[in-house]
Amino acid sequence: MASTTAYAEAGVDVARSEAVVERLRERLTGSGDLLGSLGGFGAALPIPSGYREPVIVTATDGVGTKTELCRRLDRHDTIGRDLVAMCADDIVCHGATPAWFLDYLAVGRVDAARIVSIVGGIDGACREIGCELVGGETAEHPGVMGPDAFDLAGFCIGFVERSALIDGQRTEPGDIVIGIASSGLHANGYSLVRSVIDRERIDLAMPLSELARDRLGDADAGNGTGAGDVTVGQALLEPTHIYAAAVLRELAALADMGLRVGGLAHITGGGSPGNLPRAVRPDLGVIVDPGSWPEPLVCRLFGTLAGMDGAQRRSTFNAGIGMALVVEPQAARHVIDALAQPFGGAWEIGRVVPASAVGSSRYAEGAIG
Repeated sequence: MASTTAYAEAGVDVARSEAVVERLRERLTGSGDLLGSLGGFGAALPIPSGYREPVIVTATDGVGTKTELCRRLDRHDTIGRDLVAMCADDIVCHGATPAWFLDYLAVGRVDAARIVSIVGGIDGACREIGCELVGGETAEHPGVMGPDAFDLAGFCIGFVERSALIDGQRTEPGDIVIGIASSGLHANGYSLVRSVIDRERIDLAMPLSELARDRLGDADAGNGTGAGDVTVGQALLEPTHIYAAAVLRELAALADMGLRVGGLAHITGGGSPGNLPRAVRPDLGVIVDPGSWPEPLVCRLFGTLAGMDGAQRRSTFNAGIGMALVVEPQAARHVIDALAQPFGGAWEIGRVVPASAVGSSRYAEGAIG
């Protein structure tokens, strides 16, 4: 007991940590594919049945410094959903179905309610898309992190039939880029956002539309731009859309109709310029028309306060597009009709062209006709 007491005096309370783990085990037990019980040293799982040539697709990601706004606002029930979205929607870009998820949570001090809220959000998001939370790790880092600070990372494993793997190789010049609406900033650009908040002394409890009117002189700030009656803090913690389940259903529908999907892009760090070229063949690029979809007020506001023009905002934030599908022209209308309603909008935003037409970045902006 002496060594345990000494460890607790150094800032790591093993007993408190074990009590939290037990609460999580009681809440999360029930993963049907686990060979053994939740809480071992690793998760032992069988490859899902029904695949002839299963390909494993994996992804890992975090939620960046959005965690700091959770800390400031003392709200932790949405960040777990952000984490699942960041990882699961990466593997969906290859046509894979998310099967298993693991998380890593580092905290300055173990707080049971906070940890249960964070991990509960992860579990809820996983259940929503039919993915199982099969394990995780919580680490206490006293002296390195503040008592209420935390960081979060996730790991997603999915499967796809080899013949259905999406890697951009089936894209062709003339293919259509369909952009699906984001729910806000998702989990990218928050270091910039926080610097603006601190420099401009922005009150997070202030209505977003009021802040826009005050700082941008925008009399119509709340009309049609996603502001509503939300506060700045609420807008910044708006949970990330999870596209996985709806996109997978649409991929299956297009396959049944014999319509080709060339590629998919999850619009995260780097925005459209940094992610759309990854969805097409290396000898191809994309032209995007920024006027073809509405930019959320929260993106426009914080980007403008940071001194950014529209192009800079689109390379920092998602600017209103959270996921994009590259499809043959005959499939475009079906994709828009299927995915607009679940996420609040879908638009034809670009075209695939030879890379020589757009330069080394394989991305350009302009009218697409």
